[in-house]
Amino acid sequence: MPELYRELNKLADSEMYPFHMPGHKRNLESTPLKGAFRCDITEIDDFDNLHAEEGIILEAQERANRLYGAEKTFFLVNGSSCGVLSAVSAAVREGGRILAARGSHKSFYHGAYLRQLDISYLPYKQDERYGIPDSYTAEDVKKALDQCDEAPQAVFITSPTYEGKCSDVAGIAKVCQERGIPLIVDAAHGAHFGLRKAQGYGENGLGIPDSAVHQGADIVIHSVHKTLPSMTQTALIHVQGNLVDKGLLKRFLRIYQSSSPSYVLMSSIDLCMKEIEENGEEFFYKLLYYREKIQKETAGCRHLQVVGRNDIEDPAKVLIFVNKHAMTGQKLYDILREEYSLQLEMAGNYYALAIISGWDKEAGIDRLITAIKEIDDRIIDNPEDSETSQGCEGVSASLLPEVAVPLYEAWDAVKEKVNLEKAAGRVSGEFINLYPPGIPILAPGEVVSGEIITQLKGYLDKKMNLQGVDISENGGGIISVLS
Repeated sequence: MPELYRELNKLADSEMYPFHMPGHKRNLESTPLKGAFRCDITEIDDFDNLHAEEGIILEAQERANRLYGAEKTFFLVNGSSCGVLSAVSAAVREGGRILAARGSHKSFYHGAYLRQLDISYLPYKQDERYGIPDSYTAEDVKKALDQCDEAPQAVFITSPTYEGKCSDVAGIAKVCQERGIPLIVDAAHGAHFGLRKAQGYGENGLGIPDSAVHQGADIVIHSVHKTLPSMTQTALIHVQGNLVDKGLLKRFLRIYQSSSPSYVLMSSIDLCMKEIEENGEEFFYKLLYYREKIQKETAGCRHLQVVGRNDIEDPAKVLIFVNKHAMTGQKLYDILREEYSLQLEMAGNYYALAIISGWDKEAGIDRLITAIKEIDDRIIDNPEDSETSQGCEGVSASLLPEVAVPLYEAWDAVKEKVNLEKAAGRVSGEFINLYPPGIPILAPGEVVSGEIITQLKGYLDKKMNLQGVDISENGGGIISVLS
């Protein structure tokens, strides 16, 4: 049993009385969450300190590092978001420049705002077949670096993406290292990558991709709670090489993480690592088995397509695409939830996304397969379910909004609210995005074009989860622009 959890249990069973925080005093009658409260403590004698670790927490982090193989691994109890904030802050000086993929998590933009960074963007790439962000090659990054007027101090990419597409991290890392700049990989959805020794499973032989750590990235952030058996809000950050000041990274981890980190969450990470060490092969085998089973048993569907592993490299992602736009992704998502009691991760324009893991149960996998096949039959039987694609195609994948004002200036500027129809040519004062995954359609400081207005109106018509747009009394959109 890992030391941290064992020691927490020893403390809970001891006669030591808690005249310290937290206020529940480990009294099991204080809450229905008895199991968690029993082990919930603060930094007391013999239990180390996450922000100056030298004992039990340091040992737990070193156990995690043995699985992933970086030079240093740190626990994150504020999720991957605090890891992204710390990575960006440590890698780029205040007022500097960073090259990043547009499809970055909002925590990246928060980091750029706090450090007053200028952002150069990689060309926006979209897999037009499914309407999802595409992956990047080493040549994409090399070309973008060559075209930057001012040399960026770091490169930031997301791999795997929310939908499961993987970039050429090894090639991109080599390009960055040749220029002496660090590569930060937001691999929040890839904590299960690189941990399985066996190769592929089944006829296609496609296994689990390798870790960005093994592929040479300088900083890698993993959300262990997303695809591994750990509690929500638990994550890891790994650092290696000489391009990032590790002491500075540690400073920002102290800034962006709670000064009272949860021992329950840290223990959950440690127990997760133990589970992977002892049983990981079994559960990664199950993940690959489940993924191939879904693919095979839905292969006969005519209107719903489970996108194959040649396009979606992450086996934990099951992207169910609606061919010929027979219905919206949101409608598919709603049917699965309301009629089949299957709660998926998210909906896109014409797809719904499920996340699976080796800790799923086969009965649940079978329910999903059955639901996909029955809904596919329903589309055939009920043509009125079909919907056109008007208004949801979005901006051309080759275009990004014009930047009129730096992000950090625009977000703090004086703003006013205007009707969406009257916003053309104005400068956005807030982020506007579909959530999840939260990729900006507009960021503060970017010009609102007529094309973007059409896109936003289409999302509103489809009642998609559009953040940053208020709804007026007559159902129209209202957005924030610079005065």
